[in-house]
Amino acid sequence: MNENLKAVIMKKLDKTAENLRKNNFEAYVVQTSAEACELVKSLIKEGETISCGGSVTLSESGVMDIMKSGKYNFLDRSIANTQEEVEEIYRKAYSCDTYLCSSNAVTEKGELYNVDGNSNRVSAICYGPKSVIMICGYNKVVRDLDEAIVRVKTVSAPANCLRLDCKTYCHEKGSCVSLENGGDMPSGCGSDGRVCCNYVVSARQRHKGRIKVILVAEELGY
Repeated sequence: MNENLKAVIMKKLDKTAENLRKNNFEAYVVQTSAEACELVKSLIKEGETISCGGSVTLSESGVMDIMKSGKYNFLDRSIANTQEEVEEIYRKAYSCDTYLCSSNAVTEKGELYNVDGNSNRVSAICYGPKSVIMICGYNKVVRDLDEAIVRVKTVSAPANCLRLDCKTYCHEKGSCVSLENGGDMPSGCGSDGRVCCNYVVSARQRHKGRIKVILVAEELGY
């Protein structure tokens, strides 16, 4: 990456991290995924019970490899054989030591915006796991919640529907049907495969530092 562009990105990430801390989130800024991985290792003790939400970022950054290293008790839904086993892992995740995921968007004002279909991820972000670690590429940072809403409807949801083969309007057209009618936050298609069912804005943490946000100066996930 061009050094001037990286300098601009780092300034934006530093500003976002500062505002996250004001809202009682623990926030870090790193330049590379390798640095993010080392930081994750320092935040999780060997032997801890860990779990995660579905996340392209975790795979692209290398964090998933850490989780699968055998040093932790990883509640891994990807190895479940039945839907019942998946559901059991979802529920066990609420009592794990550390939950890892990304965020659909992080505002420069220090807010987290997340949208889910099953909602196992957003519910774990809100309550349950003792610690939540979010790894977020600079591409997830937006100016405000209005930009966050548009980002999900034009980037996150369509890309995830393609990844998961959910037969939705955005899977076919590349953006949410609601954008044709104003694009307010809860509006969307009526598909059974819709991934935008529950919307969570994390504005402030009552339990200071429970959620840890690692902002990475790389493009990660969607």
